[in-house]
Amino acid sequence: PEHWDDILLVVTELAANAVQYAPGPFEMRLRRTFDGVHVVMHDTSTTTPAPRPFRPSRGGGGIGWHLIHTLCDQVSVVGTDHGKDIHVFLPW
Repeated sequence: PEHWDDILLVVTELAANAVQYAPGPFEMRLRRTFDGVHVVMHDTSTTTPAPRPFRPSRGGGGIGWHLIHTLCDQVSVVGTDHGKDIHVFLPW
């Protein structure tokens, strides 16, 4: 599909955020559907991601979560006993 770059960017941002902010391991699952891709990222942080203003002078942090919300039709965060699951859906 024409959206491979968007999928790669979202997956990379989710993984980078998990590496940077979660204290333990993470797991990512992708499932292709007839109309897009459903991604679930589980990490061990209990903190819900929040939008932050993008400030290049602080190293560029804050743009990833904004990109995820811009590129995905659905974004949700579900707390678990051992962290959280972030569910995103990218349409074809």
